[in-house]
Amino acid sequence: MKGPQEFVAEATEILDALGRDLLLLDQRRGEDVSPDVLNSVFRSAHTLKGLAGLFGEERISQLAHRTEDVLDRLRLGKADLTDPLLDALIEGVDAFQALLAESAAARKTDDLTERAAALAERLERLGGEKAPAAPADPLDQVALDPAVRGVLTEYEEHRLRENVKKGVPLYKARAEYGLEDFDERLTALSALLKERGEVLSTLPSQQPGEATAIAFDLLVASREDPGALESQVAGLGATLSGIAVHAPGRARPPPAAKAPPAPETQQEKEKREAREVEDRIEGSLRSLAQTVRVDIRRLDTLMNTVGELILLKANLQQLADSALAGGAHAISKLWGQQLQRQTRALERKLDDLQEGLLGARMVPLGQVFNKLTRLVRRIAREAGKEIDFRADGGEVELDKLIVEELSDPLMHIIRNAIDHGIEPPSARAGAGKPRRGRVALLASSRGNQVAIAVTDDGAGIDDQRVLEVAMARGLVTPREARDLSPREIHNLIFLPGFSTARSVSELSGRGVGLDVVKTNISNLSGLIDVTSSAHEGTTFTITLPVTLAIIRALVVSVSGRTYAVPLNSVLEIVSVLPSELRTVERREMILVRGHTIPFARLSRIFGHGERTLPRLFAVVVGLAHHRVALAVDELIGQQDIVIKPLGPRLSHIRGFAGATDLGNLRTVLVLDVGALVEECVNPDRRADFL
Repeated sequence: MKGPQEFVAEATEILDALGRDLLLLDQRRGEDVSPDVLNSVFRSAHTLKGLAGLFGEERISQLAHRTEDVLDRLRLGKADLTDPLLDALIEGVDAFQALLAESAAARKTDDLTERAAALAERLERLGGEKAPAAPADPLDQVALDPAVRGVLTEYEEHRLRENVKKGVPLYKARAEYGLEDFDERLTALSALLKERGEVLSTLPSQQPGEATAIAFDLLVASREDPGALESQVAGLGATLSGIAVHAPGRARPPPAAKAPPAPETQQEKEKREAREVEDRIEGSLRSLAQTVRVDIRRLDTLMNTVGELILLKANLQQLADSALAGGAHAISKLWGQQLQRQTRALERKLDDLQEGLLGARMVPLGQVFNKLTRLVRRIAREAGKEIDFRADGGEVELDKLIVEELSDPLMHIIRNAIDHGIEPPSARAGAGKPRRGRVALLASSRGNQVAIAVTDDGAGIDDQRVLEVAMARGLVTPREARDLSPREIHNLIFLPGFSTARSVSELSGRGVGLDVVKTNISNLSGLIDVTSSAHEGTTFTITLPVTLAIIRALVVSVSGRTYAVPLNSVLEIVSVLPSELRTVERREMILVRGHTIPFARLSRIFGHGERTLPRLFAVVVGLAHHRVALAVDELIGQQDIVIKPLGPRLSHIRGFAGATDLGNLRTVLVLDVGALVEECVNPDRRADFL
């Protein structure tokens, strides 16, 4: 019998697949729905229902069962994949994740239970199968041409019937647009009518238009004032006429005067319920699963390596037994050569084992990217903005532990881009930009590092506004502000509590901002950088090591103390004479291969007493496009290390990624290259180093 952890791992994998397929349906909106994709979505819901039932997870099983029913009707053509239904299905993935989180924590809240039940009811309502019409069909009261009614789908008839039951006035909007731009103009008309009510159907008009035009009839249900609605429709080149609905025995034309305040419509109710569910299930994008699915071929390689290590261990044991049996005088040069040979073979196999284990820990960034795509869709709707989101590089792999810690910073950066970066559609149109803003997420491998860029084509960072806030809060003086470079101005946004928002929005502006993002990235031995151009957009670039588990390190000595420097950040090592140092704006610099880079004495950064030496070693480290020379006294050598966390009492001290044991019962600190580079790039904002 599988345990709870296996359930969480399998359910998480199913939800990832379900989310990917639903986003694929969203991307193909307006096209013929692929039967293969629909069947894949259906199978995921069916599998999740069975898995949840097996483990007694009733809430997940019930919601999955309702989702499965709706998807089954969709794939059999018994229901239409409408926008509201697709929204509800995508929200269902987030609801499943919230329920799974409570399951993993062995708790159950009534609030989430009720909201999940409300979502299930909304799914049933939106994708409900057509019931047999009653003898007194409400549609019989509608003065609708039989030819039009004959081409309505079951879902369109259902929505029309529901509006008749509620007494919502019905209209027909006729539009005749030229072939060159009919799609754009029809989309604009549909959007207007959807804002004012519900578009029940869009059909080719029974009254043909000119030879160079195409005509449409849109059936609309709306409680809007008829005069105002007619005027708005006319502004988009269409005409509006009422559709008579006859009560038994008498006719009831559409109202000619402004209707009193209407009760909540079905569409408004569905939107409200969606917001309530989203508010409850919104949370971290971190995966609940503590397991990693591994390709069987990787495990075969690891098993073979372990088998060879066992043989090497047996050979070493034989050499040891031989030495003990013959006494100390029996140890010969030949024996020493054999021992050295076996030791080197052991080292090679350990390297293979290390590489294999690191490979088993690696997961593609696409796991996070898919969740972020769903998030963008929801944030854009809440902010009233139109966003085209593109994510590339999902195949790039990182250590699972880094990926889990990276998801929340990426979520915040993307929220910030949509809320503060991308302008409203009307403002973009006025500035000559496309109404739809663009947000892109791009990951790429750079040797032992991975770069992740979040780019938007919004308004860019307002340098003047940033300086005003910084001076108002005493972060810089007016004189200092005049000397700041654009990059230094942009980096002010990473200061604790810094925000240029004039009001608190639903998405951000609460004072928990980019400083938290920067701290989280620094804790991963990474670096975040920002570039921005006014009216063109902003790019945040995160540079991270591939793994923080087992790494190769350069062991150095500084003022009699030993430290380890991650070798994946070391570009080169140079010897420096004191006479070769230069001072630029009160900062020591050296010339390396024609480039002037900062020279940072670790003894000063860490507050150690400095030793007077005729020559220093400069360890040139690089992260993103930054280069810094770290001054050390001695180079001890290279060694594989396993980084261990410092613990809660020391975790606040910056400059160190953790500690390691060098194998001779000595524990040394491992330098956090990202934090040190940041210290050298922005020396005026000195962090709390040990």
